[in-house]
Amino acid sequence: MHILIIEDEKKTAGFISRGLTEESFTADVSGNGRDGLELALTREYDLILLDVMLPGMDGWEVLGRLRDRGKETPVILLTVLNDVDDRVKGLKLGADDYLTKPFAFSELLARIHTILRRGPVRTSDVIKVADLEIDFSAHRVTRGGKRIDLTPKEFALLSLLARRSGEVLSRTRIAERIWDIDFESETNIVDVHMRRLRIKMDEPFENKLIHTVRGIGYVLEPR
Repeated sequence: MHILIIEDEKKTAGFISRGLTEESFTADVSGNGRDGLELALTREYDLILLDVMLPGMDGWEVLGRLRDRGKETPVILLTVLNDVDDRVKGLKLGADDYLTKPFAFSELLARIHTILRRGPVRTSDVIKVADLEIDFSAHRVTRGGKRIDLTPKEFALLSLLARRSGEVLSRTRIAERIWDIDFESETNIVDVHMRRLRIKMDEPFENKLIHTVRGIGYVLEPR
C-alpha cells in the first residue's frame, strides 16, 4: 500500500515514514502543501496523511483542492489544533479522520488500517488467490498451508500483485509503488525482485500464480 505524508516537521515525517516502512507500506514524503498537492494529484495513493499547518499552502486548502478535483483518496489530518470547530471543518472539507499531535504511532496505524478497510479501495486483512493466502495483520504468507518467509520488499510486492489479482501491472507502476522511483528501461530492480519472489512462492508448486506479460509487466492469477 502506498501512502503520501505531507508534513513539514522533518522529525515527525521521518518517524511516520520509518514506522510505515516497517509495516510494509511504501511512503512518500512532501514538506510543503504545494508539492504535496502536486504529488497527490499526479500519483496514485491509497491514503494521505496531511498536516494542517503547512508552509505555502495549508492542509485545509490542500484537502479542499483535492476534493474539488474529484480525488477521493482517503485523508487523515494531523494537527496540533484540537478545537471542535477545527475537527468539524476538516470533516466538512472531506477528511476521513483527524488525529491530534502528539500521537502514538500505534494509534495512527490502527486508524490507517480502519480507513483502508472502509475507504474507496476496500481492503481485507486476508486475501486468498487459489492456494495462496496473505494475512496482512500477521505479515504471514502461506501456499497450500505451507509458510513462506518473505523480506519486507517481497511482501510488499506480493501484496500489490494480490490486491490487484488478474490486473496486469506495468514495471513502471510497480517501481513507483514499491520503490518510489520512476522506472527506466535499463533498471532491472523489478525483474530481480520478481525473480526472487517467484523462487520462493512459485517454484516449489506446480500451479504458477505470477505470470510475465511480455513487454508490459506482471500479473498474479491462477491459470
